[in-house]
Amino acid sequence: MAGRPQQRVTLVDVARAAGVTKGTVSKVLNDRSDVAADTRARVFAAVDELGYRPPTSQWNPPRARTLAAVFDALDSPYITNVLQGILAAATAADTNLLVRLAPDRESRSTRAVARAWVAEQRAAGVVGLIGLTLGTPTALLEAAAEASVPFVMIDPVDLDAPDVVSVGSTNWAGGRTATEHLFALGHRRIAWIGGPQTSAAARERFHGYRAAIDSAGVDLDPDVVRHGQFSVATGQRFGRELLSSSRRPTAVIAGDDEIAVGVLHAARELDIPVPTGLSVVGFDDTPQAAWTSPPLTSVHQPLAGMGRMAVETVLTMAAGTAPASRYVQLATSLVVRESTAAAPEA
Repeated sequence: MAGRPQQRVTLVDVARAAGVTKGTVSKVLNDRSDVAADTRARVFAAVDELGYRPPTSQWNPPRARTLAAVFDALDSPYITNVLQGILAAATAADTNLLVRLAPDRESRSTRAVARAWVAEQRAAGVVGLIGLTLGTPTALLEAAAEASVPFVMIDPVDLDAPDVVSVGSTNWAGGRTATEHLFALGHRRIAWIGGPQTSAAARERFHGYRAAIDSAGVDLDPDVVRHGQFSVATGQRFGRELLSSSRRPTAVIAGDDEIAVGVLHAARELDIPVPTGLSVVGFDDTPQAAWTSPPLTSVHQPLAGMGRMAVETVLTMAAGTAPASRYVQLATSLVVRESTAAAPEA
């Protein structure tokens, strides 16, 4: 004799599990803003735990696979160029793409909020997540693993989960190549203005710079090393400091193109000509690197290719297959433009 059909989970069941009213559950599921964050988190956690789905007359499962690209802010050429690759690969794979802002850094570290956020993505039909330079992601990664939602990180930040699947580029080799290029031009006092030390990519780039310094037999002067955010403001601030000193560097390597643009601004403010008085190298080779004045020498990393690789990897994981490698690195190369030249005479 066939078993009795499983009873459908209702709004009342969700409300009872979350300790709220049925009306509050309805407000949360309809994305009403007049519900407290902790209440929303309890409701989404209950939805995920009970497997609640609205009636079919109100909700239709997505016909195609859906991925979500997650980041803190859409505020840099780096992010937009990686997203371009993600969108192209998702389109080619007949996969829907959602673009999501992550919960704020403080709340995303709590398990309840992380679980509720992942449950919300699952309810939207998401089968895989891609994080773009997403800070403090550990709780989100753990919640995704609990929910069996594959999560691939691109250039992870603040990461203390060594087994996470990630996509990046050969940052160490890029930092070394940039520094060797300047040594070949006769520079010896080469400054470094890098990204945050919590960023794995930023650390690798700096270590490549340091390896080239050591190989050249030059003592690393800590006075010409700075670390900050990946931003134009970082380049301007530290650029002014370094270029105003009595022993200013003859060249600066920036941790990304935005920092390099800030350094160019600082040099212009101080009437230091680039490249005859100062050479500047960026990192990323975003399209904007060719638009600066002068055009920027930069380490090229295949940003769109990183996005495509992340999509291929997360779809492979969603299909139940382990990725060939948990840490994928795409090759970098140096694109020489007009912001670097022979070192000026002492």
